[in-house]
Amino acid sequence: MRDGAARLPGLIANDLPAWEAATRHFFNLGKPGHRISGSPGLAKLAAQTCRSFAFEEAAGVGWRCVRAVAFNKTPSANWALGWHQDRTIAVARREEVSGYNVWSSKDGVPHVEPPFEVLERMVTLRVHLDPVDDENAPLLIALSSHRRGKVAEAAIDRAVSVSDIVTCHADTGDGWLYATPILHASSRSMGALSRRVVQLDFSRDTLPSPLAWAEIG
Repeated sequence: MRDGAARLPGLIANDLPAWEAATRHFFNLGKPGHRISGSPGLAKLAAQTCRSFAFEEAAGVGWRCVRAVAFNKTPSANWALGWHQDRTIAVARREEVSGYNVWSSKDGVPHVEPPFEVLERMVTLRVHLDPVDDENAPLLIALSSHRRGKVAEAAIDRAVSVSDIVTCHADTGDGWLYATPILHASSRSMGALSRRVVQLDFSRDTLPSPLAWAEIG
């Protein structure tokens, strides 16, 4: 995966109707993003996708989907997101384990900030159910920024300024794969088109007992 990010053209194109059916409900909740649980159909699709040739060629083998989020920017649900690193994971329940701190709940799913090396061993895949161009808020990625470790808030602008920026345009059915801690951002959508994205986080790790990954199925 060159510089921490790779476009996977047509990754789910052959299974698009199944992805539409498995995720339709989560895009109709009238909110910017929704952490997905209780979806065995999506869990099956995520497992199939990380065993696909394109995914394994870019990221290797042995992955498990440990979080899924549905995002859609529309005229009634539009937002901008500044440069940041994703630093939390979704777990089955809150358990006090050394190194796992800053608890929150998102759509009823417990989230926690793990030791940063857990994030460094993860990858994130964005599956596109709509085309994305400059008008409907493509993701921006600061290439190679994942190699900087945990970037302090005060150092983010500097890290971005010395990085090459890729604009994640996509066709329907494309995937964008990137190292989970890479710095990324997005603007508000400027048009009236839907921009449905399913974001999937993958890990090879087993969490220290009694912590366990949340199940999306």
